[in-house]
Amino acid sequence: MAVRYEMEDRIGIVTLDSPTKLNALNREDLEALAGIWTEVENDRDCYVVIVTGAGPRAFCSGADLGALIPLITGETSESADARRALGSFDFIERAFLKRPLSKPIVAAVNGYCVAGGLELLQATDIRLAVPGACFSLQEPRWGLFPAGGSTVRLPRQIPFTHAMDVLLTGRMLSADEALSFGLIGRIVEPPSLLSEARRIANQIAENGQLAVQAIKRSVLACLGRPEAEAFELELQFAANVFASRDAQEGPAAFMEKRKPIFRNE
Repeated sequence: MAVRYEMEDRIGIVTLDSPTKLNALNREDLEALAGIWTEVENDRDCYVVIVTGAGPRAFCSGADLGALIPLITGETSESADARRALGSFDFIERAFLKRPLSKPIVAAVNGYCVAGGLELLQATDIRLAVPGACFSLQEPRWGLFPAGGSTVRLPRQIPFTHAMDVLLTGRMLSADEALSFGLIGRIVEPPSLLSEARRIANQIAENGQLAVQAIKRSVLACLGRPEAEAFELELQFAANVFASRDAQEGPAAFMEKRKPIFRNE
């Protein structure tokens, strides 16, 4: 299995780990990634996740074309039952977080972030990249469809004309261009990439987690809704937070000039 998951003091670290293949993902990798996301969501001790790639060359170069695409298109000797299961794309939906995590995700992009790698990136919340990183959805160049959520997510995350540029041309974007598009949030020199990701993750982990998760849920739930409807929905998320013990502890700690002790309740 070429996906690793480890915990470091409330921070989960997911590493795509097949550097000789530029961290390309086969079916087993995607199934493992889907399982990791479920574990993260259910782990009360995991507050935030960092996702990155192993080695200096790639975050993720997408699907292992030789291993995965023939399965999806049905061009294998596997049973019809297996092909029907693959045709549902369920493992892709789970791996690429079409059912979003409530936990924040920080991406540390250390090189190529193309095809499925860029689709995974769109499921993250805060995105750092090294100066040499490059980004592309190359699927149309090979007659394929970016089925990991890009035609839905990308036009919601960056301006429409930039999204269509990325989706339709299949061209490669530099880190500077990705930053100008709003696809990533900042560029970090390679020696500092993971330490900066950890610094951000630690900041998030020190906050009240009921508030953090409610904020993320509210943002995702309100996207695309009419403003009045979104405000009503936002109030529902806010009310649950204000009714918590943590919402009493935070202001009390502020008044007493001490660090709050959040119990996530």
